[in-house]
Amino acid sequence: MKKRLLNELINKLKEELHNLEIAAKANKDFATDQEFKAESKYDTRSLEASYLASAESMRVEDLKMEIQLLEEIDLDATNKAGEVCIGSLVELKHQDQSRSYFLIPVSGGTFVKMDDLAIMVVSVFSPLGSAVLGLKQGDAFEVETPKETRTYEVVDFL
Repeated sequence: MKKRLLNELINKLKEELHNLEIAAKANKDFATDQEFKAESKYDTRSLEASYLASAESMRVEDLKMEIQLLEEIDLDATNKAGEVCIGSLVELKHQDQSRSYFLIPVSGGTFVKMDDLAIMVVSVFSPLGSAVLGLKQGDAFEVETPKETRTYEVVDFL
């Protein structure tokens, strides 16, 4: 299941990367097209398009790095370490509700549905992600939120 989950995330990022590369190229072409040269000092269309193309190009590079990070995740590390680590699929209990979380370095906040199970992707750099790293089944931990301190229990992990 973890392999399917990881592949789903990689495919989502690759699709986003593809769409963003097309948009970045279109904006770059617009910004450099002689036909759209500024007609007055107040005409900033091509300048704005160049800023947008630059920002999109930076996001393209970020996405490539995120995809590479995902492709390098060792999904068997949990079995080797015997504790929650990067690549773990964790079931946490909070106030009598159990939820599944997939811990990876990127794409936090994404929801993925697998076999009638909604799984939230959590970055290991988030408060919840960093707090659960290194724990084992049955361990409890707390996470400070803006409104309250939440107590979680590790029900199970793969």
